[in-house]
Amino acid sequence: MKRFSALVFAFLFLALAPFAQAKTYVNGIDANYPPFSFIDEQGNAAGFDIESMNWIANKMGFEVQHTPINWDGIIPALQAKKIDMICSGMSISEERKQAVNFSEPYYSIKKYIAVKNGSDLTAEEVFKGKYTLGVQRGTNEHELLQSRIDNEKLAITLRLYDSPPMSVEDLLNGRIDAIAIDSAPAEDAIKNGKAIKIVGEYAPGDDFGVAVNKENAELLKLINDGYELLKKDPFWQELHTKYLSNH
Repeated sequence: MKRFSALVFAFLFLALAPFAQAKTYVNGIDANYPPFSFIDEQGNAAGFDIESMNWIANKMGFEVQHTPINWDGIIPALQAKKIDMICSGMSISEERKQAVNFSEPYYSIKKYIAVKNGSDLTAEEVFKGKYTLGVQRGTNEHELLQSRIDNEKLAITLRLYDSPPMSVEDLLNGRIDAIAIDSAPAEDAIKNGKAIKIVGEYAPGDDFGVAVNKENAELLKLINDGYELLKKDPFWQELHTKYLSNH
């Protein structure tokens, strides 16, 4: 009788196993960082990083939920385990490595200075005069520029924004003289008809990686293995064509 019961239990376990709920990980995102992560007209998370992580989740057998979080508080949210990862155009830096672990790099960006069309300002001139420069708050670009201003005693005034598109709008409205912006959102703005132009680079570029809590080695491996599979799949090139064709 006991043997029969054990066999019935084993059968039921195997039969129900496919219906077991997959583990869900929460991805904290910048909701206004096109083309990597943004909220589309239907109110859904979209972008290169969103579709990449959705593909990886499906391939690696987990669910992913994309949750917008203010960028200057996103690493503390990860450390507090309010989210499980940050796949949203996050630059890998030595300072951030002290707080989180990163996946292998999946994209490289440049650091541009952009001005409004018709402006004669160059990247070099921006750093020599009393200009107002916009940058997204809480980014390593923000930290880099503030450190340079302090160390070199520059006359620049930094104006901080919650997202690159917000700095672009203030540039177009004449509220600031220039913006420090990553290559991808700069080129995305130009692609979408914003009257700005790139006038130079102000620092070496960065690599993007997915940040996870230092205690979550299992998730980090899933992500790295997932990107390895994705980069070999035709969908990887489809994503580049869809979101990064001009980059």
